[in-house]
Amino acid sequence: MSLSANHSRSWIFVLSPLLGLLLLYYLFRSSPDAYTESSPIREEHEQITYLPPATNPPSPQRESHCHFLRGMEDVFVVLKTGATEVQDKLPVHLQTTLRCLPSYAVFSDYEEDISGVRTHDTLRNVRNETKHSQPDFRIYNRLSTEGRQGLLAVDWKDDVEGPFGKPNIPGWRLDRWKYVPMIDEAIKIRPDAKWYVFLEPDSYMVWPNLLAWLARFDAAKPYYIGSPMQIGDVIFAYSGSGIILSNPAMRRVSKYTARRSKEIDEYTSNNWSGDCVLGKVLRDVGVPLVWSWPMQLTSRVWETDHFSEGYGRRPWCHPAVSYHGMEPRDIQDFYDFEQDWFRNGKNSLLLHGDVFRKLIQNETLTEQEDWDNMSSEPVSEQIGNPLFLSASDCAGHCARDPECLQYSFGNGKCQISRSIIKGTPKAGVHSGWMPYRIQTYLKYMIPCGRVDYVLE
Repeated sequence: MSLSANHSRSWIFVLSPLLGLLLLYYLFRSSPDAYTESSPIREEHEQITYLPPATNPPSPQRESHCHFLRGMEDVFVVLKTGATEVQDKLPVHLQTTLRCLPSYAVFSDYEEDISGVRTHDTLRNVRNETKHSQPDFRIYNRLSTEGRQGLLAVDWKDDVEGPFGKPNIPGWRLDRWKYVPMIDEAIKIRPDAKWYVFLEPDSYMVWPNLLAWLARFDAAKPYYIGSPMQIGDVIFAYSGSGIILSNPAMRRVSKYTARRSKEIDEYTSNNWSGDCVLGKVLRDVGVPLVWSWPMQLTSRVWETDHFSEGYGRRPWCHPAVSYHGMEPRDIQDFYDFEQDWFRNGKNSLLLHGDVFRKLIQNETLTEQEDWDNMSSEPVSEQIGNPLFLSASDCAGHCARDPECLQYSFGNGKCQISRSIIKGTPKAGVHSGWMPYRIQTYLKYMIPCGRVDYVLE
């Protein structure tokens, strides 16, 4: 071998490591998921939030853990919130329910950056006359002129949910004015979406189940889908469970409200429920509600009666599409469960029966202190019945009743149930279940030969 050949090869040994390092540096800088202190995190989130999916395709790195991205490009998701709750309730959604969506926006009553996402002022185009004449807009006007410094102590207080919501909370009263304006605001951001899904901060949506369900509808027709509620003669979709509208339904609402803004403002001022106002508008434009229960539920997953019946349906063989009343911890826990299910399971859907067997049942087979399993049948102290002095007395009564599946004891009162619910923490209450009976009950449940969908 000549001296010149050896000299050339020595340069190869010197340059190869350098070229390799340059290649790794280029790949790292090119990766959308790469992070440095100077990475444009805010700009990346703003693109995900506001740009149509055609201009913001998911990267292979994101898609590797986003099993349900395919098909979501036709759906625009709106999370509707407010300034007094967004800081506490939005971050968990950004890490869970929203993290894989190619197209979504956060609608609020104040425009600001939260965890890298820009919130959208839903009320910006409400008539000035309404903003200055309606007391509900006082908090909004303070936010508009003073920013967060304009919030008062009264704006932060909580209230017990009553038959008319939480009327003592200024942000809650303002919220009713967002429902009709959010239709136009959503269309402006995503005019080409086939479906629009409106959620609350305590909503949880199972996206793969939603996509499988919506695929059975003709998105070219006007559809209004949600869990039914009623005020007076208006039947409407409960916003906590999610409001689903097709593009034609959105367009009908937009065209109708453009000519009747004053009339709708007057109706809103006399109605405490904004989702009812939207339901009234949809009724007026000839788009009836598809009653989605039990696919969309009005309760937390832990408070759901999976064996109940309503509207001639039972949850068991229906896909679980949405829940309401979910706290940030609930959202994280259910997200982890859902991800594990779709990642490791052979099923392409998550039925309510699956949720009960895999998530609820295993956690309700032991007695729990400071826990209320929502047993609802009080046991009266009649002649011949024992006096209930303890939780063990209540448990004994349940054991003697062959139909009793669970019990709770608190404040000297014993309650039993013929259903099975996990429940919620509550100080001073002792809850228990009948594991053997539950196993026997499940053994005789008819297997789901097919998936049940609500389509009309």
